[in-house]
Amino acid sequence: MESIKNYIESNRERFLEELFGLIRIPSVSANEANKPDMVRAAEYIRDLLKGNGADRAEVYTTPGNPIVYGEKIIDPSLPTILVYGHYDVMPAEPMEKWTSPAFEPEIRDGKIWARGADDDKGQLFMHLKAFEMMNATGTLPCNVKFMIEGEEEAGSTSIAGFCSEYREMLRSDVILVSDTTMISSEIPSVTSGLRGLSYIQIEVSGPDRDLHSGIYGGAVVNPCNAICDIISRLKDSDGRVTIPGFYDTVSVPTDAERAKMAERPFDPEAYKKSVGVEALASEKGFATLESVGIRPSLDVNGIWGGYTGEGAKTILPSRASAKISMRLVPYQKAEDIARLAIDYIRSIAPAGVKVTAEYLHGGEAYVSPLDTPEYLAAEMAYEEIFGKKPIPVRSGGSIPIISTFEKILGVKSILMGFGLESDAIHSPNENYPLENLFAGMRAIPLYFRYYTQLRRPV
Repeated sequence: MESIKNYIESNRERFLEELFGLIRIPSVSANEANKPDMVRAAEYIRDLLKGNGADRAEVYTTPGNPIVYGEKIIDPSLPTILVYGHYDVMPAEPMEKWTSPAFEPEIRDGKIWARGADDDKGQLFMHLKAFEMMNATGTLPCNVKFMIEGEEEAGSTSIAGFCSEYREMLRSDVILVSDTTMISSEIPSVTSGLRGLSYIQIEVSGPDRDLHSGIYGGAVVNPCNAICDIISRLKDSDGRVTIPGFYDTVSVPTDAERAKMAERPFDPEAYKKSVGVEALASEKGFATLESVGIRPSLDVNGIWGGYTGEGAKTILPSRASAKISMRLVPYQKAEDIARLAIDYIRSIAPAGVKVTAEYLHGGEAYVSPLDTPEYLAAEMAYEEIFGKKPIPVRSGGSIPIISTFEKILGVKSILMGFGLESDAIHSPNENYPLENLFAGMRAIPLYFRYYTQLRRPV
């Protein structure tokens, strides 16, 4: 669309300043102190929607952070695309690791550097501006709705209830999401699947107080030793999870599907260098990318207990704890997996300690078929912008709310992301290439056009 390209060029500086205004709001959902910032960010987005041509744009209160809803209905008989995004961001700490202030965006080396530059303010902003441009150029081909939350980085605790309460208002034909990555501008990709998540916390307790390790060591079970032993027994030497029943519902993609996914270029040496390791660990029988895309996994996210201060303190600690995440694939249920894991951990705990455990949160895996109008429209849009068909990629990450949308609203989501692995989301020095920001703004109107054509062929 030449008119869209010209509109971007004419409004480039305004677009960036509007995005920077959103980024400057420190909407960190994990911190209670930032509650007023969550409201400010929601109202900022509402005002952008109103200014961009929405017939209706409102901020809805929830038990947590506000949700922004907007819509423009041009013809009820046309398809309706529901755009989902989130305005909350991860904490920026450690602040001293940032080259420039986390909430004061800067442009360097062709990139925007700031917390939320990619995840998800930058990617969400592409949709807001694509909406503005389609309205301004008279090229909006179908109805559009927006649902933008402020708790994605904290578990999306309110949005399921919002979807249930306002199911009719949110009625749509597809949900369009930009909160994922692609391989590169030279090798575009569409995220066709996400792993689910089951997250638990365990505590192993022993004596009623810390004990002298000389007087009691060898006679009383040490909770730190016990939790290390328990964790070591959760996976075997082949990289398989040992929890009974863990794989019972796992479905392995067909050889043809695995071959299609294997078209994704992969350089093991570059991969190792990018994360600073000398060796990789994959499940036996599966390639590295398969181990993070189509196979479930289990990892310890944190472990603590006993004395960790400076110098020595010879104690036998009274308790030790760990946080454990399990990434899931289709047909594994988060709560069922958490129960299996907790039951197994309790069963292998040594006598002399007690295990308490809690399921913190989770969500199911999600897979998008590759032969539907919803997916094919994305494929066509990427091909027009980048000059080649995108590769379907099963991501190892999770966006638990995506599977919830399908359950409650009954429609599929298309994960049309333009971020890169190098964007350092969730880390200091998060960034987003300007090239990708503006490519996304051009691709989204194409998605609207192609999806409408595929759903309503002329």
